[in-house]
Amino acid sequence: MKRNNDNITLSEALKNFVLENKLEKGLDKVNARDVWTQQMGPAIEKYTTSLKLERDTLYVQLSSSVLREELSYGKEKIIRNLNEALGKNLIKKIVLR
Repeated sequence: MKRNNDNITLSEALKNFVLENKLEKGLDKVNARDVWTQQMGPAIEKYTTSLKLERDTLYVQLSSSVLREELSYGKEKIIRNLNEALGKNLIKKIVLR
């Protein structure tokens, strides 16, 4: 990391560190999982058996076919809410399994 005399905040320093060390994808995966839990709530979290972010697609494994069917109608809204909570347009597609 280049060192200069400009004062930067800890937040900026961490952001630079993450970018320079290509850690962003890993953090995005962790954040996507956290945001899914926050946005969808404990009832849906209980039926979520696996969650995986690959590129711009979120793969969600659900143990309830009824819930899978129900959520499939609101995919666009779910994507919008998750991206809003993430603070960036990270998820373009959701695959419910």
